[in-house]
Amino acid sequence: MKKSTTGLLIGSALVVGLSGCASSASQSSGQASASSDRSWYQHPAVCGLAGGLIGGSIGYATSGSSDEESGSATGAVAGAAIGGLLCADRTPEPVAPQCPSYGEVPAGVAVDAEGCPLDSDGDGVPDYRDQCPGTPAGVEVNANGCPLDSDNDGVPDYRDQCPNTPAGVEVNALGCPESVVLQDVNFEFDSAQLTPNAQNVLNGVAERLVNNPDVRVSIEGHTDSRGSDQYNKDLSQRRAESVAAYLAQRGVEANRMRAVGYGEERPIATNDTDEGRFQNRRVELDEWK
Repeated sequence: MKKSTTGLLIGSALVVGLSGCASSASQSSGQASASSDRSWYQHPAVCGLAGGLIGGSIGYATSGSSDEESGSATGAVAGAAIGGLLCADRTPEPVAPQCPSYGEVPAGVAVDAEGCPLDSDGDGVPDYRDQCPGTPAGVEVNANGCPLDSDNDGVPDYRDQCPNTPAGVEVNALGCPESVVLQDVNFEFDSAQLTPNAQNVLNGVAERLVNNPDVRVSIEGHTDSRGSDQYNKDLSQRRAESVAAYLAQRGVEANRMRAVGYGEERPIATNDTDEGRFQNRRVELDEWK
C-alpha cells in the first residue's frame, strides 16, 4: 500500500475518533459543573495527543520523500493545537447573584442599576415584600416593612404618645387610653415661658404628631389652687397656648390644635401639699374629635 494511502487511512480513523471525543466533551461540558467530572479521553491533553497523531499522519502522507520529517512535524503541531481546542472545557463560569444581600431576586421584580430590588421608602425591605410602603425615613420596621408597634395597641411607635400601654387596653388615635399628662413640660415661675427641658420633651411630642397628620389634639392647661380663680384660668390658657405655639414651630399645623385653660377646676391631687400642687400644675394632651 502506498505511503499516502496508509497515512490518509490512519488520519481518517483518528479524525473520526477525535470528532467523537470532542462531541462527547462538548456535551458533557454543558452538563458537568467542573472539568474533573469529564472522561479521561475528553481531556484536552488527550485530544491534543490524538490531534498530533492525526496531523502528523496527514503531514506525512501529503509530503514528498524529501520533506517527510518536516511535514510530519508541522502536521503534528497543528493537529495537537486543533485537538486541544476541540476538547477544551466550555463549562460556563457560574454567574454571581445580582444582589447578594437579597439573595435570589424573583423574576419580574423591578430592580435598580445594580440589580437590587427597589426599596422606595428606604426601610431595608424591598418593595415586592413591603406590606407598608411609604414608611417615613428613619422609622424602624419589622420584617414585613411595617413600623414597629411595641405595645401592640394598633398605633405604631413613631406615632404613639403612650408607647407602653398595657395589653388589651383600648386607646385613642394618639395611642393613649385617655388624655396624657405631658411629664416635665414646665414653665418659668408665674409665667407661660417654657423651660429648656420642657422644649426637649415637646420636640418628641411634635415629631409624633407630625407623623400622625390625621389627628387633631386638645392641649389643656391646669394650675393649682393658689391665686384667684380668674388669674389661674388666664395663666393656664396662656400656658396651653404657649405649648401649641411651640408645637406649631416644630411643624404641627395650627388648625390641628386647640388650646384650653381650665385653671384650678380639674385637680388630680390635693392642693394641701407641695407634691399635690405640683401634680396639679400640668399640661395634658388629648385627642380632639
